[in-house]
Amino acid sequence: MTHFPSSQERRALGRSRRKQLTRQSLAEWKPSHRHLDPITVIERSMRGRIPQLAGLKYERMMASPFGFFRGAAPVMAADLAAVPNTNIVNQICGDAHVTNLGAFAAPDGRLVFDINDFDETIRAPFEWDTKRLATSLILAGRQNGEKSNACEEAVMRCMARYRKLIDSFARMPVLEVALYQVHRLQRVEPVSKALLKAERKTPAHAVEQLTEPGKEPHTRIFREAKPLLSRVNAPQRREVLASLVSYIETLQPERQHFFAQYRPVDVAFKVVGTGSIGLRDYVVYFEGNGHNDPLFLQIKEQPGSAYAPYLGPSGPVTHQGHRVVNGQRAMQFQSDPFLGWTTIAHRQYEVRQLNDHKSDIDFNDLAGEALLDYAEVCGELLARGHARSGDACLLAGYLGAGDKFDLAITGFANAYADQAEADWKKLKTARGTA
Repeated sequence: MTHFPSSQERRALGRSRRKQLTRQSLAEWKPSHRHLDPITVIERSMRGRIPQLAGLKYERMMASPFGFFRGAAPVMAADLAAVPNTNIVNQICGDAHVTNLGAFAAPDGRLVFDINDFDETIRAPFEWDTKRLATSLILAGRQNGEKSNACEEAVMRCMARYRKLIDSFARMPVLEVALYQVHRLQRVEPVSKALLKAERKTPAHAVEQLTEPGKEPHTRIFREAKPLLSRVNAPQRREVLASLVSYIETLQPERQHFFAQYRPVDVAFKVVGTGSIGLRDYVVYFEGNGHNDPLFLQIKEQPGSAYAPYLGPSGPVTHQGHRVVNGQRAMQFQSDPFLGWTTIAHRQYEVRQLNDHKSDIDFNDLAGEALLDYAEVCGELLARGHARSGDACLLAGYLGAGDKFDLAITGFANAYADQAEADWKKLKTARGTA
């Protein structure tokens, strides 16, 4: 007869994982742990990308240690895989850092704030997310002039909120966990500013920002800003629009119906992010019921999670766009209603809205009390994502009631922030700019 473990048994299993890897051991990071050269890892990650854009990626990575960190997820993936882990496997964001949270419109029209980048999502040890998020807090604080103790306090608050909320989720009815919302977001300055900016990013604003009048009367086309945004040629346009046929099949039936009422107007190539530079990324401008009903879709190439080479088989999903969509739906409270996937010329893509009231935090706001408050929000949202997509009882059993986990992750974050700064300098030297 199949045995279904109780919540107490799952919590006890989590506690038993401390024998496999003590919480204090999570603090360990030394350069000697590393098996791969970071510059080599970065160069390998650029294979298959558009060569002409490589320089732009390196330029953004060399701008600051945090810029390097943003583009070096493959480096950190290799490093995390080189040290022991808890073997508590969860859906992870994979690129959890302070600027990968933002505001966007939920399917019901409300503005929400949540983790919003899932390019690296995969099932992996849960602490890989906490370590990357914590390191980003240290680097952000340092870049904004915060002292070491303030940076450490930000990580401690983040991890304490994460740990305590996981414990709360482990005691809640399962469906309450699924419906849980973080209510204090408006009181946190960086978040409230992002939500205000998102409110202003109406469809009309997106049209004004991204398009201009076309040659034909009463038409609009993408406004080029090369190399960041450029209209595609006719064969590329046909190829991109043809991919929408298979994309539509990934939507729920009622959303297929709504999408069918939009017609494509123009297609462009767009450069996005730091880690994604060099990947193929298209944007399509649609109109529904007239010129005042725009829709912008982003069709973003997904080559595979940076963590995949260090993990076993990730399950039945073989399409990388599908992987990203599944991870996003699992971890987010509400997701883009037009989230889906498609294939173009044997390359796999995620599809989502480009400008559904999206807005990011202002990095320069992450200082002083705002950094500390925002750190707590990060911890809460990551805890919710992990509880939604994993086993809160198992996590709570490992984390425990004291601050051993918080202290260990803070220790790791400090050490790995030093590593990221050293790698940044190494990259600048390798590229001849030091």
